[in-house]
Amino acid sequence: MKVFLVAGEASGDRLGAALMAGLKSCAPKPVEWAGVGGPLMAEQGLHSLFAMQELSVMGIAEVLPKYRHLRRRMIETADAVLTAQPDVLITIDSPDFGLRVAARVRAQNRTIRTVHYVAPSVWAWRPGRAAKMARHVDQVLALLPFEPPYMEAAGMRCDFVGHPVVAEPQADAAEIAAFRQTHNLGDAPVLLVLPGSRGSEVARLLPIFAQVVAKLHAARPDLRVVVPAAPGVHDSVRDGVRDWAGRPVVLDMRGQSGDAAQHQKAAAFGAANVALAASGTVSLELAAAGTPMVVAYDMSWLSWQIMSRAALIDTVTLVNLVSETRIIPEFLGPACQPGPIADALLSVLNAHEEQAQALSLTMMRLGKGGIAPGRRAAMAVLEGLNGTGS
Repeated sequence: MKVFLVAGEASGDRLGAALMAGLKSCAPKPVEWAGVGGPLMAEQGLHSLFAMQELSVMGIAEVLPKYRHLRRRMIETADAVLTAQPDVLITIDSPDFGLRVAARVRAQNRTIRTVHYVAPSVWAWRPGRAAKMARHVDQVLALLPFEPPYMEAAGMRCDFVGHPVVAEPQADAAEIAAFRQTHNLGDAPVLLVLPGSRGSEVARLLPIFAQVVAKLHAARPDLRVVVPAAPGVHDSVRDGVRDWAGRPVVLDMRGQSGDAAQHQKAAAFGAANVALAASGTVSLELAAAGTPMVVAYDMSWLSWQIMSRAALIDTVTLVNLVSETRIIPEFLGPACQPGPIADALLSVLNAHEEQAQALSLTMMRLGKGGIAPGRRAAMAVLEGLNGTGS
């Protein structure tokens, strides 16, 4: 069985690795891998065509300068699919890149089954994407329980497979205590700062987050700061926080196995009293750890103008959406200002229990306690190939 996978960022790498592990355990015969992925997918046996980080660009204004390079990579990837002739092409998240690959493949070969893992958020903006992608996608694997009807209405098979965050191990009390001791945190309250995994995000958010930390430290001098740095942005994060208040601890994930990095990250999440996070799936990781949070995200003026006008929802935070609450404060675009963010963090720090119910409900709705999402995704792919299931 030949499987070609395409992931473009860290979250997609995690999804791809879990899916690969699931396919290894479920497939009736050995699986041959090809495609584009990150370090976690490499641990499962994928040799990436090129560095996945080349695709980790978000925002219209940010993509434009790299458009020609991204297009060349898209053509290269699609040609590799056509050469490999896999049983299935699975594009993972990063729809602007992955779905272009699928479209180019489908235009030249209609026998390769195409699956897209992570339903595009047509419920949030650009609803017409579902009908457009149905022209070249056979099946969608959805992370959120309310997504299948949107995809099925456009004519695609769609399976809710759950979010892999519910299967990720969480740190216990002993591991959290060891983490605090290792980093000399003592009993101090801990602020976790998560500026994103893309270079463009880090460059835009770190200066804002620096001012937030300064304001928080003035109000709470005992507050310590922990910053997990994704491997691709470690140097810029380390340099950017060097002069921050709160004696920041920068966690270095480079050179670690996926399990080791996840263990360290889980301990940091568990040790935190509150988190300041860039918008994205990290809000679900925090929910899994039971860590209260504030979400903040900024982008270029052009990207904000386009996205804010196209939005169909009043929140981008997944915990708010899945729990059907608006309990997580968020500061987006022009609202991403240090003063209000710092005030919100202090409020959450002083009343952290207010978010607990929404965090727990989110995990339940995402499939916690059931079959691991990676295995469910693998089962859905195999059912699709066999023409069985929904």
